[in-house]
Amino acid sequence: MKDPGPDLDPELLLQAYATGIFPMAENRDDPEVFWVDPRRRGVFPLDGFHISRSLARSLRRVPHQMRINTAFAQVMEACADRAETWINPGIFHTFQKLHSMGHAHSLEIWDGEALIGGVYGLAIGGAFCGESMFSRRTDASKMALAYLVDRLNQGGFTLFDTQFLTDHLASLGAVEIPRAAYRAQLFQALTRSASFTSPALADAYSVLQRNSQTS
Repeated sequence: MKDPGPDLDPELLLQAYATGIFPMAENRDDPEVFWVDPRRRGVFPLDGFHISRSLARSLRRVPHQMRINTAFAQVMEACADRAETWINPGIFHTFQKLHSMGHAHSLEIWDGEALIGGVYGLAIGGAFCGESMFSRRTDASKMALAYLVDRLNQGGFTLFDTQFLTDHLASLGAVEIPRAAYRAQLFQALTRSASFTSPALADAYSVLQRNSQTS
């Protein structure tokens, strides 16, 4: 992705996310960003992710491996590879810096050496701010979310922020809460210590087993 000029300050982004706001661009070619503070916020209750029968079937039957942080730039590029995107070069390059600093992470679904789905986001304290996801095969992004929710639970996170609520996310268990409720959850999560990288890599069987125990 081309670089139009100076990137955003990584420390500024961390401070912004810690107060509940995040940057977006009007489109991939706009060098400017605007700051978003939604009146109603999408979140995934970490004990409420819904694995449907079709998703469970995909987890069992679709050949795949889950990896973390092995293709962060590729995941961001795939998320931005659509007709309209809010990921401009400034956001892209700044998140590469945040990744190198250990704050931004990707979770990837692979079939051999083919990257078929994934999600990326920012971890601060016990909060994970999901940014975007993509799919190159049926259910691959849903599979990534299933692994991600499991990983956040295993890593000690208490908040999974999806920024906005879509019908797709709602079908998997995401909900919408008022800004004040979100900030209360965020500020509580920021007092916690959590780790995205410490939990062992999970397989589909473990994810399905742990989900059935909590659903």
